[in-house]
Amino acid sequence: MPLLRYTASADNTIVNAYQPNLRTRGTGANAGEADVLEVFSIYGRQSTSSQELSRILMKFPINQISADRTAEKIPASGSVSFYLRVFNAPSSKTVPPDITLVVNPMKTAWQEGIGLDLEGYKDLTKGNIGSNWMSASSTSSWNSVSGGGDWLSGSSADYRYEQRFTSGLEDMEINITPLVERWIKGASGGGIANYGMGIKLTS
Repeated sequence: MPLLRYTASADNTIVNAYQPNLRTRGTGANAGEADVLEVFSIYGRQSTSSQELSRILMKFPINQISADRTAEKIPASGSVSFYLRVFNAPSSKTVPPDITLVVNPMKTAWQEGIGLDLEGYKDLTKGNIGSNWMSASSTSSWNSVSGGGDWLSGSSADYRYEQRFTSGLEDMEINITPLVERWIKGASGGGIANYGMGIKLTS
């Protein structure tokens, strides 16, 4: 069976982590041009009850997928499967075992941005192009007052996907066929707009 690989057309890591001074959160930081993406949860670094989070935003070229279907490079709906694959990047940081990552489609358009810094979170958008923990773009905030992105959720299995990581070092591979088919249909065709997806830890 032939395989086609589509790489993300945009991605970013958004954080509410503290900057190195442990006083200021890097909620305005953008990492759209960084060569890795990060998901983490850090407890107790700033105080005994502090929590710091990061989340991944990714978007795929659905227009290209639709064009390839029209050109019969990929089969019709019901005869093809779409898998999200994200690869582990080796790190010197502690990796927790037995975690679950959740994938949801986003319900707000967002900008990738050009930030790089995933250490000090110093690449602040300050109204420039790019998303961060508090803003979806240079002109709009997330609908959530606390930030962290706007996620499509609910009872529909098409909107929530999970993978358990036993060692914490596995690659992600999830069948997201129903979601991709909804993106292909588009909002005007009974599906949803392609604002990409978010990846985060369970609560």
